[in-house]
Amino acid sequence: MDLKDKIIIITGASSGIGRSLAFEFAKRGANLVLAARQYVTLCEITETLVNQYPVKAVAVQCDVTSEEECDHLIKQALAVFGKIDVLVNNAGISMRALFKDADLEVLKKVMDVNFWGTVYCTKYALPEILKTKGTIVGVSSIAGYKGLPGRTGYSASKFAMNGFLDVLRIENLNTGVNVLTACPGFTTSNIRTNSLDKKGKQQGESSMDEGKMMSSEQVAVIIADGVERHARTLIMTGQGKLMVFLNKIVPGLVDKMVYNTIAKEKNSLLK
Repeated sequence: MDLKDKIIIITGASSGIGRSLAFEFAKRGANLVLAARQYVTLCEITETLVNQYPVKAVAVQCDVTSEEECDHLIKQALAVFGKIDVLVNNAGISMRALFKDADLEVLKKVMDVNFWGTVYCTKYALPEILKTKGTIVGVSSIAGYKGLPGRTGYSASKFAMNGFLDVLRIENLNTGVNVLTACPGFTTSNIRTNSLDKKGKQQGESSMDEGKMMSSEQVAVIIADGVERHARTLIMTGQGKLMVFLNKIVPGLVDKMVYNTIAKEKNSLLK
């Protein structure tokens, strides 16, 4: 897929991977519909994009936990551009608490954003993407292949997303629609500082060494390349690929490896 003049919707576009995707797609000539709750920030990003690149970009305020707002997002994209070529389900939130300590509302909120947000946007965009034989992207995680302790809601939401996208891919084998599951490793962004604690309040600081992670710009390039070549799955780090492979043959060993890695976090929840 040549991205020049394609119409791409990105959810969670106000920061992190979503923001970097907006700039990467614009660099490749795509027109953009940027969605997030932070409308002022979105407007600033769209203004920068259209001043920097010969593309069109619009901002749409959207909370992906609302089915009605997701429907409105798709209608706005069609009202402005008349078609949709790519939907990138990027909006996401994380959590950090042991399951025994966490309020269930925390898990529900994470599931509403990460899983149901993907389902809602995809449901309303799919009829249009079928017309253009376009692409649906889910920005998932290695946590959707292997559960991470202290992130029960996050891992559950990403497992659910992966399963949903897998079925969607099979259902559309003969329609020309591509379904891409993108799984970055740990990425430098605000997702950890915005992670919910056991009571649903923002954590406020990262529990990991952000300097050793992928940058959101690196992730954006990999995803954009994947969209162009109709990739099926992107597991973006050697560590991630090794973990997925080993989990198929020695899952018990991987359990211990994951436990030991998370136990080394700052203020680890694993005692």
